[in-house]
Amino acid sequence: MSSNGAIVAVSRKAGHGVDKPNQLMIRLVAGHGVEGDAHYGAKVKHRSRVRQNPDQPNLRQVHLLHAELHDELAAKGFVVTAGLMGENVTTRGVDLLGLPRGATLHLGAEAVIEVTGLRNPCIQLDGLAEGLMAACLGRGPDGAPVRKAGVMAVVRQGGEVRAGDAVRVTLPLGPMEPLKPV
Repeated sequence: MSSNGAIVAVSRKAGHGVDKPNQLMIRLVAGHGVEGDAHYGAKVKHRSRVRQNPDQPNLRQVHLLHAELHDELAAKGFVVTAGLMGENVTTRGVDLLGLPRGATLHLGAEAVIEVTGLRNPCIQLDGLAEGLMAACLGRGPDGAPVRKAGVMAVVRQGGEVRAGDAVRVTLPLGPMEPLKPV
């Protein structure tokens, strides 16, 4: 089973910090992530996770965010543009939050990434706009938290990715494992 969407923007930033400037193209490298990005590497690069254990595998090589979240946030009065919330790839037309763990996304002609989990919205979002972190959290029908700040992935096959490229989703075989924060 697969579904289709498109890439709205691609972003990267060499240093840590929430916002990532948009680029004409980003290069994904298998097992490492976005070339030139602060989170590039086989081992974890997220600062709090490095302090816990710097030898953990990097399950957060690529951050994807759905542009539909920007629309939702705009309706609440927030001005959020592609890359501002730290994502590397902004998509439209893909239910990122509904994907199971292990789903693969084919980005453009070559790149293939595998979804590892949800991004947990962090307090740094409030540095962009007061209340933005809370706006990226919701509650499901059962009262469980719903994290809306996108998904994380690892690069399985490298390639160049640009705005306008197609996104094709392939679901894993077998039982579908819901996404959890990584």
